[in-house]
Formats: sequence, C-alpha cells, structure tokens
Amino acid sequence: MALIAFKRIIKNGFLNFKRSGLVSWAAVLVVTVTLCVITIIILLQAVLHFSLNQIKDKVDVAIYFTTSAPEDKILTLKSSLERLPEVATVSYTSADEALKNFRDRHSSDYPTIQALDEIGTNPLGAYLNVKAKEVSQYESIANFLKSDDALVIGSASIIDKVNYYQNKSVIDKLNAIISGAQKLGFLVTLLFVILSIIITLNTIRLTIFISKEEIGVMRLVGASKMHVRGPFMIEGAIYGMVATFITVILFWPAMAWFGAKMTDFLGINMYDYYISNFFQIFTILLLSGVGLGIISSFLAVRKYLNK
Repeated sequence: MALIAFKRIIKNGFLNFKRSGLVSWAAVLVVTVTLCVITIIILLQAVLHFSLNQIKDKVDVAIYFTTSAPEDKILTLKSSLERLPEVATVSYTSADEALKNFRDRHSSDYPTIQALDEIGTNPLGAYLNVKAKEVSQYESIANFLKSDDALVIGSASIIDKVNYYQNKSVIDKLNAIISGAQKLGFLVTLLFVILSIIITLNTIRLTIFISKEEIGVMRLVGASKMHVRGPFMIEGAIYGMVATFITVILFWPAMAWFGAKMTDFLGINMYDYYISNFFQIFTILLLSGVGLGIISSFLAVRKYLNK
C-alpha cells in the first residue's frame, strides 16, 4: 500500500511538472542560475586555494649552519624538525652543494667567482630549508630552534642564523592576507547561496500558487498532508535534476575555452580542474539542486496546508 502511494506521488510529481509548462521551465531556469552561481563559487574557491598554496610554497625558513658544524649534528636536527607536527618538509643542502649553487647563480659575475677562487676554501656552511604546514606555524618552529639544548656543542651553537627573524614582518603580513582571503571567500559564498535560495524559493512558490485551488480541494476530500505535499516535492526535485544537467553541460565548453585562454593568468587550467573533479562537482550540484527544489517546495506548500 505504501509503495503504491509512493509511486502515485512520483507520477503526480511528473504530471505537475509537465502540466505547469512554461512555469516549470521558468523554475528550472532559476535553479540553473543558482547552480551556475554555486559552480562559479566552487571554481573561484579552487583558484583561491591554488593561489594561496602557491604563495605558501614560496615561504620557508632557512637555517644556516657554521662552517664547522658536524654533518651528523645537522642531520640530527633535521630529524628533530621532521617530527614536529607543524613541519611539512625539511630539505638538507650540504656545504659543497651550497657552494655549487652559489657558483651557478653568479656564473656571469666574474669578480665574485674570482674572489671565491682566491679564498681557496669553502666559506659557506650547510643549511636546512623548513616548510611549515601553515604560514602561521613558522614562529613556533623558530621558537623550537631557540630553545633546543641539543643544538649546543660546548658553548657554541652550530647554527649561524635563522632567516625567520629577518622575514617575520613579511610572513605575518602574508598570514594576515591568507586569513582575510579565506574569510572573505566564505562570506561571499554564504551571501550568494542565501540570495540564490531566496530567489529559488519565491519562484517555486509562484508555481505552487497556480495550484492552490487544487491543494484546497485535495484537503477537503481528506488527502493527507504528505499526499498533497509529496508531488510538489517530487516536482521540485525534478527542477533540481534538470537544472543540474543543464549546468554541467553549459560549463563544459565554457571551461574548455576558459582553460585555454586563462591558464597563464590564473596559473591553473580550469578545464583540467573541471574534468578531474567532475564527479565531485556534479554530486554537489545534484544534491544542491534537488535539495533546494524539495526544501523550497516543502516550505511553499506549507503555507496552503496551514490555512
């Protein structure tokens, strides 16, 4: 009995969609616009995260060691740093590698290379490059380096300098920019979603207004609230499903063009991102569209059921 009633509700939902004609397609159009806004927000968030990660990758802390620092002590420190929960990676550059890199960078600077040859010995020490998981965590790494007693041999530290303190103001500003961008992105997303829900709700309310007399008759003959509300909720779900397919079809060629034209500017190929994350994007849009249609229909019908 329950299955028969459920099938009837689904059938009536499709009949309502077909019978409403242009009004149904107007509701689909509004839901499509809403889902397009959601898709644009998803893609903008991807660009934002990519840009922030690019900035984060350029930030690190370099630990320069004295020329007499034993390699085993440096590697011990490297292991200690890698065990810190704040640390993402630690790379080691030996004194010989540091000298080679210096020569490569100044290969066209003859006076510098000549002066280096005249010294006869390697004036550069080894160093570690430390990357934190978050920009805000560099300070705790620097504090660890200041307080670690294992770094001290006799009365002299093997560390020559840590460049965090020279770059602290830049890192703090960068951390503030990242935090502000993430908060702004969240607020803009929330604003657009709320506006989209309001517009969709009002449009679906208009489609149901056309059927208010039918709802009244159904209530008079004793139909339950679920039997009245069900077909409209199915109709709302259909709006969401149709709008989802329209949205993903519209964005496919748009992302192909955008990916070809804007990759150099954005640093990320939006078409590749769209294709590689297609299933996730499709799922988000489908759940958003169907959920939006069902909830809007539920709320819109309630007004007439409570009369």
